[in-house]
Amino acid sequence: MADHIRKAGGMMVHRSFEDLRAAALQRQPIRLVVAGGEAPEIAMAVMSLIHDGLVSNAVVTGDPSLLAPMFPNPRPAGVEFRNAVGPDDCAREAVAAIREGLGDVLMKGHIDSTSYLRAVVDREAGLRAGGVLSNVTVAEMPSVKRLIAATDNGIVPAPTLDQKRQIIINTEALFRGLGVSPVRVAAVCATEKVSDAIPATRDAETLTKEGSEGILNGFLIGGPMGYDVAISTEAARIKGLQALPAAGSADLLLFPNIDAANAVAKAWKYHGDAKTGSIVLGGKVPVLLNSRSDSAERRINALLLAAAVMEGGRG
Repeated sequence: MADHIRKAGGMMVHRSFEDLRAAALQRQPIRLVVAGGEAPEIAMAVMSLIHDGLVSNAVVTGDPSLLAPMFPNPRPAGVEFRNAVGPDDCAREAVAAIREGLGDVLMKGHIDSTSYLRAVVDREAGLRAGGVLSNVTVAEMPSVKRLIAATDNGIVPAPTLDQKRQIIINTEALFRGLGVSPVRVAAVCATEKVSDAIPATRDAETLTKEGSEGILNGFLIGGPMGYDVAISTEAARIKGLQALPAAGSADLLLFPNIDAANAVAKAWKYHGDAKTGSIVLGGKVPVLLNSRSDSAERRINALLLAAAVMEGGRG
Protein backbone atom coordinates (compact mmCIF):
# COMPACT_ATOMS: atom_id res chain seq x y z
CA MET A 1 0.00 0.00 0.00
CA ALA A 2 1.13 3.57 -0.65
CA ASP A 3 3.48 4.95 1.99
CA HIS A 4 1.27 7.97 2.69
CA ILE A 5 -1.47 5.81 4.23
CA ARG A 6 -1.16 5.55 7.99
CA LYS A 7 -3.19 4.37 10.92
CA ALA A 8 -6.22 6.55 11.69
CA GLY A 9 -6.98 6.95 15.39
CA GLY A 10 -4.96 3.82 16.18
CA MET A 11 -6.93 1.65 13.72
CA MET A 12 -5.13 -0.74 11.40
CA VAL A 13 -5.08 0.01 7.70
CA HIS A 14 -7.44 -2.28 5.75
CA ARG A 15 -6.21 -3.19 2.28
CA SER A 16 -8.89 -5.66 1.25
CA PHE A 17 -12.43 -6.83 1.92
CA GLU A 18 -10.92 -9.83 3.71
CA ASP A 19 -9.25 -7.38 6.11
CA LEU A 20 -12.63 -5.71 6.66
CA ARG A 21 -14.28 -9.08 7.32
CA ALA A 22 -11.68 -10.02 9.91
CA ALA A 23 -12.14 -6.67 11.67
CA ALA A 24 -15.95 -6.90 11.59
CA LEU A 25 -15.87 -10.35 13.18
CA GLN A 26 -14.13 -8.83 16.20
CA ARG A 27 -17.11 -6.53 16.84
CA GLN A 28 -20.76 -6.95 17.72
CA PRO A 29 -22.75 -8.37 14.80
CA ILE A 30 -25.01 -6.00 12.86
CA ARG A 31 -28.81 -5.92 12.87
CA LEU A 32 -29.81 -5.76 9.21
CA VAL A 33 -32.97 -4.58 7.43
CA VAL A 34 -33.45 -5.65 3.79
CA ALA A 35 -35.84 -3.84 1.44
CA GLY A 36 -37.29 -6.51 -0.84
CA GLY A 37 -35.96 -10.03 -0.33
CA GLU A 38 -37.80 -11.87 -3.08
CA ALA A 39 -34.73 -13.17 -4.94
CA PRO A 40 -32.37 -16.11 -4.25
CA GLU A 41 -29.23 -13.95 -4.16
CA ILE A 42 -30.77 -11.79 -1.42
CA ALA A 43 -31.60 -14.78 0.76
CA MET A 44 -28.15 -16.22 0.06
CA ALA A 45 -26.46 -13.01 1.19
CA VAL A 46 -28.58 -12.74 4.36
CA MET A 47 -28.04 -16.38 5.34
CA SER A 48 -24.31 -16.13 4.67
CA LEU A 49 -24.01 -13.02 6.82
CA ILE A 50 -25.87 -14.67 9.69
CA HIS A 51 -23.95 -17.93 9.35
CA ASP A 52 -20.61 -16.10 9.40
CA GLY A 53 -21.55 -14.06 12.48
CA LEU A 54 -21.49 -10.68 10.72
CA VAL A 55 -25.25 -10.21 11.19
CA SER A 56 -27.22 -11.21 14.29
CA ASN A 57 -30.70 -10.88 12.81
CA ALA A 58 -32.42 -9.55 9.69
CA VAL A 59 -35.80 -7.97 8.98
CA VAL A 60 -36.69 -8.70 5.34
CA THR A 61 -39.59 -6.91 3.65
CA GLY A 62 -41.72 -8.47 0.90
CA ASP A 63 -44.58 -10.88 0.28
CA PRO A 64 -44.12 -13.67 2.87
CA SER A 65 -45.48 -16.27 0.43
CA LEU A 66 -42.70 -15.34 -2.01
CA LEU A 67 -40.02 -14.87 0.63
CA ALA A 68 -40.50 -18.24 2.33
CA PRO A 69 -39.22 -20.40 -0.58
CA MET A 70 -36.03 -18.31 -0.71
CA PHE A 71 -35.01 -19.16 2.86
CA PRO A 72 -34.37 -22.46 4.67
CA ASN A 73 -37.34 -24.30 6.16
CA PRO A 74 -37.76 -23.96 9.07
CA ARG A 75 -36.83 -20.29 8.88
CA PRO A 76 -33.84 -19.35 11.09
CA ALA A 77 -34.74 -17.62 14.33
CA GLY A 78 -32.79 -14.51 13.31
CA VAL A 79 -34.84 -13.86 10.18
CA GLU A 80 -38.12 -11.91 10.36
CA PHE A 81 -40.42 -11.24 7.40
CA ARG A 82 -42.25 -7.92 7.23
CA ASN A 83 -45.23 -7.93 4.90
CA ALA A 84 -44.99 -5.56 1.93
CA VAL A 85 -46.32 -5.74 -1.62
CA GLY A 86 -44.46 -4.04 -4.48
CA PRO A 87 -41.18 -2.11 -4.50
CA ASP A 88 -42.51 1.14 -3.00
CA ASP A 89 -44.11 -0.68 -0.07
CA CYS A 90 -41.00 -2.83 0.46
CA ALA A 91 -38.82 0.27 0.63
CA ARG A 92 -41.16 2.20 2.95
CA GLU A 93 -41.54 -0.75 5.34
CA ALA A 94 -37.78 -1.28 5.47
CA VAL A 95 -37.10 2.39 6.24
CA ALA A 96 -39.85 2.28 8.88
CA ALA A 97 -38.15 -0.71 10.51
CA ILE A 98 -34.90 1.27 10.74
CA ARG A 99 -36.71 4.26 12.24
CA GLU A 100 -38.34 1.93 14.78
CA GLY A 101 -34.87 0.90 15.94
CA LEU A 102 -35.01 -2.64 14.55
CA GLY A 103 -31.80 -2.39 12.52
CA ASP A 104 -28.38 -0.75 12.26
CA VAL A 105 -27.97 -0.94 8.47
CA LEU A 106 -30.40 -0.78 5.54
CA MET A 107 -29.76 -2.99 2.50
CA LYS A 108 -31.39 -2.70 -0.92
CA GLY A 109 -32.80 -6.04 -1.99
CA HIS A 110 -34.61 -6.99 -5.19
CA ILE A 111 -36.28 -3.64 -5.83
CA ASP A 112 -35.45 -0.76 -8.16
CA SER A 113 -33.19 2.04 -6.98
CA THR A 114 -35.81 4.75 -7.59
CA SER A 115 -38.32 3.23 -5.15
CA TYR A 116 -35.57 2.52 -2.63
CA LEU A 117 -34.04 5.99 -2.69
CA ARG A 118 -37.43 7.69 -2.67
CA ALA A 119 -38.12 6.09 0.71
CA VAL A 120 -34.62 6.81 2.01
CA VAL A 121 -34.64 10.53 1.13
CA ASP A 122 -38.27 11.22 2.10
CA ARG A 123 -38.12 14.37 4.21
CA GLU A 124 -40.79 13.22 6.66
CA ALA A 125 -40.32 9.45 6.94
CA GLY A 126 -36.86 8.87 5.47
CA LEU A 127 -33.33 8.56 6.80
CA ARG A 128 -31.83 11.96 6.04
CA ALA A 129 -29.47 13.25 8.71
CA GLY A 130 -29.77 16.86 7.53
CA GLY A 131 -27.05 17.09 4.89
CA VAL A 132 -26.38 15.69 1.43
CA LEU A 133 -26.76 11.96 0.87
CA SER A 134 -24.10 10.52 -1.44
CA ASN A 135 -23.04 7.15 -2.77
CA VAL A 136 -19.55 5.71 -2.85
CA THR A 137 -18.24 2.50 -4.39
CA VAL A 138 -15.10 0.99 -2.89
CA ALA A 139 -13.00 -1.36 -5.00
CA GLU A 140 -10.26 -3.88 -4.40
CA MET A 141 -8.50 -4.80 -7.63
CA PRO A 142 -5.17 -6.29 -8.68
CA SER A 143 -3.98 -3.17 -10.50
CA VAL A 144 -4.23 -0.92 -7.40
CA LYS A 145 -2.43 -1.79 -4.17
CA ARG A 146 -5.00 -0.17 -1.90
CA LEU A 147 -8.74 0.09 -1.54
CA ILE A 148 -9.93 2.89 -3.81
CA ALA A 149 -13.29 4.66 -3.92
CA ALA A 150 -15.41 6.55 -6.47
CA THR A 151 -18.11 9.10 -5.67
CA ASP A 152 -20.87 10.15 -6.27
CA ASN A 153 -22.03 7.33 -8.51
CA GLY A 154 -25.60 6.91 -7.36
CA ILE A 155 -27.35 9.90 -5.75
CA VAL A 156 -26.41 13.44 -6.84
CA PRO A 157 -26.59 13.87 -10.66
CA ALA A 158 -24.50 17.03 -11.01
CA PRO A 159 -23.11 18.14 -7.63
CA THR A 160 -22.51 21.81 -6.94
CA LEU A 161 -19.32 22.98 -5.25
CA ASP A 162 -21.07 22.97 -1.86
CA GLN A 163 -22.39 19.47 -2.49
CA LYS A 164 -18.93 18.26 -3.48
CA ARG A 165 -17.60 19.49 -0.15
CA GLN A 166 -20.31 17.55 1.68
CA ILE A 167 -19.75 14.47 -0.46
CA ILE A 168 -16.10 14.49 0.63
CA ILE A 169 -17.02 15.06 4.28
CA ASN A 170 -19.53 12.20 4.12
CA THR A 171 -16.66 9.75 3.62
CA GLU A 172 -14.89 10.72 6.84
CA ALA A 173 -16.22 7.88 9.02
CA LEU A 174 -15.74 5.35 6.22
CA PHE A 175 -12.06 6.14 5.74
CA ARG A 176 -11.50 6.34 9.49
CA GLY A 177 -12.96 2.85 9.68
CA LEU A 178 -10.63 1.76 6.86
CA GLY A 179 -7.69 3.15 8.83
CA VAL A 180 -6.76 5.68 6.13
CA SER A 181 -5.40 9.06 7.16
CA PRO A 182 -5.00 11.52 5.58
CA VAL A 183 -7.51 10.76 2.82
CA ARG A 184 -6.10 11.61 -0.62
CA VAL A 185 -8.90 13.00 -2.82
CA ALA A 186 -8.52 13.42 -6.57
CA ALA A 187 -10.97 15.90 -8.11
CA VAL A 188 -11.19 14.16 -11.49
CA CYS A 189 -11.84 16.22 -14.63
CA ALA A 190 -11.33 15.83 -18.37
CA THR A 191 -8.31 18.14 -18.25
CA GLU A 192 -5.71 19.37 -15.78
CA LYS A 193 -6.09 22.94 -17.03
CA VAL A 194 -8.49 25.24 -15.21
CA SER A 195 -11.04 26.55 -17.68
CA ASP A 196 -14.31 28.47 -17.47
CA ALA A 197 -15.56 26.23 -20.29
CA ILE A 198 -15.38 23.25 -17.90
CA PRO A 199 -16.86 24.42 -14.56
CA ALA A 200 -15.71 21.24 -12.78
CA THR A 201 -12.12 22.41 -13.17
CA ARG A 202 -12.94 25.60 -11.25
CA ASP A 203 -14.54 23.53 -8.48
CA ALA A 204 -11.46 21.30 -8.38
CA GLU A 205 -9.18 24.34 -8.10
CA THR A 206 -11.23 25.69 -5.18
CA LEU A 207 -11.34 22.34 -3.36
CA THR A 208 -7.58 21.91 -3.80
CA LYS A 209 -7.00 25.35 -2.27
CA GLU A 210 -9.35 24.58 0.63
CA GLY A 211 -7.62 21.26 1.19
CA SER A 212 -4.22 22.96 1.39
CA GLU A 213 -5.61 25.46 3.88
CA GLY A 214 -6.95 22.70 6.13
CA ILE A 215 -10.58 23.74 5.67
CA LEU A 216 -11.54 20.12 5.02
CA ASN A 217 -9.65 18.58 7.93
CA GLY A 218 -8.21 15.13 7.29
CA PHE A 219 -8.42 15.39 3.49
CA LEU A 220 -5.65 16.25 1.04
CA ILE A 221 -7.29 17.29 -2.23
CA GLY A 222 -5.72 17.59 -5.65
CA GLY A 223 -7.22 18.73 -8.92
CA PRO A 224 -8.18 19.22 -11.54
CA MET A 225 -6.58 15.98 -12.70
CA GLY A 226 -7.37 13.26 -15.18
CA TYR A 227 -8.16 9.71 -14.11
CA ASP A 228 -4.71 8.62 -15.29
CA VAL A 229 -2.96 11.14 -13.04
CA ALA A 230 -5.07 10.13 -10.04
CA ILE A 231 -4.18 6.45 -10.46
CA SER A 232 -0.71 6.35 -11.96
CA THR A 233 2.44 7.86 -10.47
CA GLU A 234 4.06 7.43 -13.90
CA ALA A 235 1.32 9.42 -15.63
CA ALA A 236 1.61 12.12 -12.97
CA ARG A 237 5.39 12.27 -13.47
CA ILE A 238 5.16 12.48 -17.27
CA LYS A 239 2.64 15.33 -17.01
CA GLY A 240 4.72 17.10 -14.35
CA LEU A 241 1.94 16.86 -11.78
CA GLN A 242 3.58 14.55 -9.25
CA ALA A 243 3.56 17.28 -6.58
CA LEU A 244 -0.22 17.66 -6.78
CA PRO A 245 -1.93 16.14 -3.70
CA ALA A 246 -3.36 12.69 -4.48
CA ALA A 247 -1.53 12.44 -7.82
CA GLY A 248 -0.87 8.74 -8.38
CA SER A 249 -2.04 7.90 -4.87
CA ALA A 250 -5.76 8.76 -4.68
CA ASP A 251 -7.91 7.00 -2.10
CA LEU A 252 -11.08 8.76 -3.24
CA LEU A 253 -11.95 9.84 -6.78
CA LEU A 254 -14.42 12.73 -6.77
CA PHE A 255 -16.14 12.89 -10.16
CA PRO A 256 -17.86 15.95 -11.67
CA ASN A 257 -21.13 14.11 -12.31
CA ILE A 258 -22.99 10.87 -11.71
CA ASP A 259 -22.49 9.63 -15.28
CA ALA A 260 -18.70 9.61 -15.06
CA ALA A 261 -18.60 8.13 -11.55
CA ASN A 262 -21.14 5.43 -12.35
CA ALA A 263 -19.38 4.40 -15.55
CA VAL A 264 -15.97 4.15 -13.85
CA ALA A 265 -17.31 2.15 -10.89
CA LYS A 266 -18.98 -0.32 -13.27
CA ALA A 267 -15.85 -0.51 -15.41
CA TRP A 268 -13.91 -1.54 -12.30
CA LYS A 269 -16.36 -4.41 -11.82
CA TYR A 270 -16.48 -5.64 -15.38
CA HIS A 271 -13.02 -4.78 -16.74
CA GLY A 272 -10.82 -4.31 -13.68
CA ASP A 273 -11.42 -7.70 -12.04
CA ALA A 274 -12.54 -5.71 -9.01
CA LYS A 275 -14.24 -6.79 -5.84
CA THR A 276 -16.58 -3.94 -4.95
CA GLY A 277 -19.10 -2.72 -2.42
CA SER A 278 -21.36 0.36 -2.53
CA ILE A 279 -22.78 2.42 0.30
CA VAL A 280 -24.83 5.59 0.77
CA LEU A 281 -23.37 8.00 3.31
CA GLY A 282 -24.79 11.02 5.10
CA GLY A 283 -27.91 9.29 6.46
CA LYS A 284 -28.95 8.29 9.97
CA VAL A 285 -27.57 4.81 9.33
CA PRO A 286 -25.40 3.30 6.59
CA VAL A 287 -27.54 2.57 3.52
CA LEU A 288 -26.45 -0.10 1.04
CA LEU A 289 -27.20 0.67 -2.61
CA ASN A 290 -26.57 -2.37 -4.78
CA SER A 291 -27.47 -3.01 -8.39
CA ARG A 292 -30.09 -5.74 -8.78
CA SER A 293 -27.50 -7.55 -10.91
CA ASP A 294 -24.96 -7.56 -8.06
CA SER A 295 -23.87 -10.88 -6.64
CA ALA A 296 -24.25 -11.99 -3.03
CA GLU A 297 -20.52 -11.28 -2.63
CA ARG A 298 -20.95 -7.61 -3.54
CA ARG A 299 -23.83 -7.28 -1.11
CA ILE A 300 -21.67 -8.79 1.63
CA ASN A 301 -18.82 -6.41 0.73
CA ALA A 302 -21.23 -3.49 1.11
CA LEU A 303 -22.17 -4.75 4.58
CA LEU A 304 -18.47 -4.86 5.48
CA LEU A 305 -18.19 -1.20 4.42
CA ALA A 306 -21.16 -0.38 6.65
CA ALA A 307 -19.37 -2.07 9.55
CA ALA A 308 -16.32 0.13 8.84
CA VAL A 309 -18.52 3.25 8.78
CA MET A 310 -20.04 2.29 12.13
CA GLU A 311 -16.59 1.71 13.62
CA GLY A 312 -15.26 4.97 12.13
CA GLY A 313 -18.23 6.84 13.53
CA ARG A 314 -17.17 5.86 17.03
CA GLY A 315 -13.79 7.50 16.54
